[in-house]
Amino acid sequence: MQKVSFFKSIHVKFVLIYLLLILLAMQIIGLYFAQELEETLTMNFKDSIEERMNIVEFSVREEMVKPRTEEESTIEQSLRSVLAGFQSSDIDEIRVVDARYRILASSATDNQSLVGQRSTLDIVTQSIVAETPDERTYVNSQADRVWVRTQPIIAEGGEVLGTLYMEADIENVYDQMDDINAILAVGTAIALAVTAVLGVLVAQTISRPISDMRRQAQAMARGNFSRKVRVYGNDEIGQLAKSFNNLTNRLQESQQSTESERRKLASVLANMTDGVLSTDRRGRVILINDPGLRLLNVSRETVINRPITSVLGLDSEYTFEDLIHLKDAITLDFSSYDESALLRASFSVIQKETGFVNGVIAVLHDNTEQEKIDMERREFVANVSHELRTPLTTMRSYLEALADGAWQDQELAPTFLNVTQTETERMIRLVNDLLKLSKMDASETEINKEMVEFNVFFNRIIDRFEMSKSQNVYFERELPEEQYFVEIDPDKLTQVIDNIISNALKYSPEGGKIRFAMTIEDGFILIRIVDQGMGIPKENVDKIFDRFYRVDRARSRAMGGTGLGLAISKEMINAHGGHIWAESQYGKGTTIFFTLPFEEDVGGEWE
Repeated sequence: MQKVSFFKSIHVKFVLIYLLLILLAMQIIGLYFAQELEETLTMNFKDSIEERMNIVEFSVREEMVKPRTEEESTIEQSLRSVLAGFQSSDIDEIRVVDARYRILASSATDNQSLVGQRSTLDIVTQSIVAETPDERTYVNSQADRVWVRTQPIIAEGGEVLGTLYMEADIENVYDQMDDINAILAVGTAIALAVTAVLGVLVAQTISRPISDMRRQAQAMARGNFSRKVRVYGNDEIGQLAKSFNNLTNRLQESQQSTESERRKLASVLANMTDGVLSTDRRGRVILINDPGLRLLNVSRETVINRPITSVLGLDSEYTFEDLIHLKDAITLDFSSYDESALLRASFSVIQKETGFVNGVIAVLHDNTEQEKIDMERREFVANVSHELRTPLTTMRSYLEALADGAWQDQELAPTFLNVTQTETERMIRLVNDLLKLSKMDASETEINKEMVEFNVFFNRIIDRFEMSKSQNVYFERELPEEQYFVEIDPDKLTQVIDNIISNALKYSPEGGKIRFAMTIEDGFILIRIVDQGMGIPKENVDKIFDRFYRVDRARSRAMGGTGLGLAISKEMINAHGGHIWAESQYGKGTTIFFTLPFEEDVGGEWE
């Protein structure tokens, strides 16, 4: 590399800048000098006033303790003469106040009317009481600063005779400082102007190539590598500019190669259905694709630079080192109160050729639906097996008894055959209900809606149950007299109401009551069917519409239920645009609610 000459060296330029800084420091020193000078002038002024006050205090004290005859002048006249001898341009007024706060004399001609009056100034009172000098500064009506000082008059025995109150015009000191500051300001302005000119001339030789390189760096940050830095000289900055241009060429080549690989990787990550997270060697997330953000339900800003164990909720079970050595996939549970979310996470280590671990890649697969399907399938198979096993076991037992000769017994044979027939019908009902639910799940159920006056429709179903019921159960109706028209499938809704009333009759005690009510709420018909049965525990109320769910399995099975009636009812009500739910108090009965949309006025259609 070519050697840089002395006069072209950047060090010389830095020396010039240093000299300019020294010049600026001199200006600061000048300001400091002005401040110190102001303090000195103020102190000298106050010391001069204090010396004269000491002389005045001695003269006034002599006059106040001096015995007087009737032929001699009064103390006020003597004190006025004493104060007149100490008048000067910098002292505005001197007052003599005795120990009882009475003004004895004043050097100011305009304030002679105050002589003989009581002084009300706080500084005078404090000086006499505290027996110490005091001083203050205030601004008068002419906006001039006035220095006030009091000095107690103490006799030789220690008795306080009074105090001297003095007002001095200290504004003259500040006027002098203003003149000095003006001179310093003009000198400083001239020095700064010269310094600015020299600074601009010198700084341009350094700032111009540096600014050019800064603009080049900004262009490179935007991906523009075509621009080159201008070389102004052959000094260190010139050689830096040449190196910068060489670096630009190398970065352009590397950026093209990196951009090609990045596009390939971005395309792969964007089109994956699985979530992908990548970490650095400390286990902090440095990359996550959009499916990963969606699966974790987070934003990119809240994930980047956070530990992967924290992002995946594994802090309490695994460390980053554990994930490095983890071979098998793990299941992550991100379920909330409203919905379940299960993810399967697989981890792969990023290593250099030397074996040094650079980070970990985690692949997330949404396993929620698969787990839900597997669970429902297992639960469905278990429930169907359980429901079919009981009647089949019963039928096998009775058929074996018949095969062993019970068919010849004229009393037992009909009973055994009746039980077998009952269990067979129960299995047929179960299979039919399963087929109905299967069609509803596949959206194959046809709903043939027609306009129905609901009061008449509901009363007809209640009448049928009231005439055919075998228990001693009373029906109570709270139905409105107005006509309300609903568009429903009468067969499907009859099945729903039959199912609800049948359950109410099954669980109602002898002498109990079933109440039917209907009201209008927010454009829906709300139907309530209330029984006085054994009720349902609070924690089980929301489960009675699940398939095969029974609160009391033994009793429900004995009454011939399949456990699918309310599940079918729920599907049918939902298909009609309504909603069904239950409220219950254990031991006191259950209320089934369901809603249906209705037409408020269909008179014109029927005319």
